Amino acid sequence: MQGTMHQGKTALVTGSTSGIGLGIARKFAEQGANIVFNGFGDAGEIEALQTQVRSEFGVQTAYHGADMSKPAEIEAMMRFAAEKFGGVDILVNNAGIQHVANVEDFPVEKWDAIIAINLSSAFHTTRLALPAMKAKNWGRILNIASVHGLVGSAQKSAYVAAKHGIVGLTKVTALENAQGGVTCNAICPGWVLTPLVQKQVDARAAQQSLSNDEAKKALLSEKQPSGDFVTPEQLGELALFLCSDAASQVRGVAWNMDGGWVAQ
Repeated sequence: MQGTMHQGKTALVTGSTSGIGLGIARKFAEQGANIVFNGFGDAGEIEALQTQVRSEFGVQTAYHGADMSKPAEIEAMMRFAAEKFGGVDILVNNAGIQHVANVEDFPVEKWDAIIAINLSSAFHTTRLALPAMKAKNWGRILNIASVHGLVGSAQKSAYVAAKHGIVGLTKVTALENAQGGVTCNAICPGWVLTPLVQKQVDARAAQQSLSNDEAKKALLSEKQPSGDFVTPEQLGELALFLCSDAASQVRGVAWNMDGGWVAQ
């Protein structure tokens, strides 16, 4: 349903060329926000994606290919958003990568990359977005954490550490801005069928000689009691709620949408 809740506002969503980030960006566009896309991908496909969102929702779009592990590129992206649209009203920190290994076998460069992209990048975008948000006395910062910001899983040390860190950063950002119009919250998805998770499904199917559907069911049955994936669209609707006036007193929460994973 098209709306005007965010008409004239600008939403910057990191890691928004696919998966959860794209689902969230589309929901904001649907509500009239201009979108700054960021993420990896084929230049032609990213151009087509922008064109589609522009024509479908009648909003303006821009793209910046900042590598979220590099503070200087993040600074360039935030300057670009300010020049293009006059600033960022809604910041969604979604960019993330994954690597799976036991702690003693975990490649040091993978640890560093995951901490940089999944945690430090959110600090950099946040510190750069806050001054303008505070000046306007309105802003929404949404950190896409994970159920792994609330609980652990074997072989995901860097990811779990980064996502717990994101939840902590969310609380501090919320508290520092508690008296004003800027809120900060975290969304903690369970299994979502993104390209990142599809890779894990494919690996399991190959290892255990399962069909792709069987591998999906096996993956879900381990952790997610509902037996269904969360969708990017559902996460987008939660993001919209957290950016609404109704959520102005929701501050510093880590809201899990996880089919019951953390309730166990």
